Amino acid sequence: MIHYSLICDAGHSFDGWFRDSATFEAQAADGRIACPFCDSTGISRDVMAPSVARPRDKAAKKLRAKLRELHEEVVTQTEDVGERFPQEARAIEEGAAKRRAIRGHATFEEAKALLEEGIEILPLPGLPNDGN
Repeated sequence: MIHYSLICDAGHSFDGWFRDSATFEAQAADGRIACPFCDSTGISRDVMAPSVARPRDKAAKKLRAKLRELHEEVVTQTEDVGERFPQEARAIEEGAAKRRAIRGHATFEEAKALLEEGIEILPLPGLPNDGN
């Protein structure tokens, strides 16, 4: 069995389990995989973070600590604009809002549109828990 993070053409993320990658490819091509949120059959594999280290490994613990430190630094040095992120990023780019570091939420389509408009954004991934 193989686990994939999947995304529909509307930007909804969900998980799926398949016998192998060929099974996923065949089912996706035949439209036999549907988004549980919108029933879209335009499905592709989403970016997945590989499992690299075990938490009991000293190097892994050190890396997790550094990731948490970096994440905390980003959070403390940015303003959370929440769901207004796409609009606020555009306003800053256009000079209609004060230039500052912001963070917030955007759908896949909103993030893609910002990048296509030449507005530089970076995802802030969640932190791994100690059980991963």
